Amino acid sequence: MHAADHTWMHTEAAQAADAVARQFAANAATIDALVQRLRAQPPHFIVTCARGSSDHAATYGKYLFETTLGLVTASASPSVGSVYAVQPKLDGVLFVAISQSGKSPDLLRNAEIAKAGGAHVVALVNVADSPLAKLADTVLPLHAGPENSVAATKSYLCSLAALLQLAARWSGDAKLLAAVDALPDALRAAWQQDWSSLVAGLRLANRLFVLGRGLGLGAAQEAALKFKETCGLHAEAFSSAEVKHGPMALVGPDFPVLAFAQDDEIGAGTAGVAAEFGARGAPVWLARPGASGAGILPLPASPHPACTPILTVQAFYGAVNALSVARGHNPDVPPHLNKVTETV
Repeated sequence: MHAADHTWMHTEAAQAADAVARQFAANAATIDALVQRLRAQPPHFIVTCARGSSDHAATYGKYLFETTLGLVTASASPSVGSVYAVQPKLDGVLFVAISQSGKSPDLLRNAEIAKAGGAHVVALVNVADSPLAKLADTVLPLHAGPENSVAATKSYLCSLAALLQLAARWSGDAKLLAAVDALPDALRAAWQQDWSSLVAGLRLANRLFVLGRGLGLGAAQEAALKFKETCGLHAEAFSSAEVKHGPMALVGPDFPVLAFAQDDEIGAGTAGVAAEFGARGAPVWLARPGASGAGILPLPASPHPACTPILTVQAFYGAVNALSVARGHNPDVPPHLNKVTETV
């Protein structure tokens, strides 16, 4: 087994800031042209379509679009089009398909259905000449570069960044636009954060909850997936509001909790739930910009709350890679998984 800093996962996650900066420069003109179209013909609503890590990016996109643009954003169930063969009514809709490979048959079929139904199809893909890219009306390449580890890192962060750049330019919000410019350097700072307390605390764990809410929910979903695939650790992601509707009954002294709290209106609520679990004796770690004290995982100052989940995941990737190696796993080759997953 390689040392933790010699895995592909570590190497590729460390490249995220440069990849995001490259993407922002390369996609600016394409996004401006798309925004001009969207302002001239505003969509009725937005539909996302994705699987796996890309669907966690879509969760982030939902909250981002709804909070910055006021546009209802829904996640398409790929099987509705690919298996049930139903044609949804998507005239006047912005359909955002997110995929690293751009090859999965169910995403392709749903993008075809959306396009035939009158939607404007935007593809966020890392493979710019993929079948999905060729099908789309607008292609936003992720520019993450080759990714050898089965566990996606920089391509996921580039997906979030592409959604952020689109929302910023579409909304025209000055603070969000400035945050886009500041994001690459903030990502570099996030990569340097020391989350070794989390690695030590979870080395022998066999289950945990990962909490987030709003813009941070997708980050929690992504973290839970990475725990499962790279560490063999059963993790479930919950909204910090939803966890109180039943799942919290499981939490006690032997049940760890990792909480990602936003630096916005909902952050205090997430931190409060984490504190409640800590009072029960549960091992709790909290990541939140500006927070300090026992159990706090450090994060750099965030340029904007919409950037915070991106910085959180960047810091998390370093920790989960180290945890995977500490638990005797190879994060680059999880058992039973392939880099490209094709579902119908």
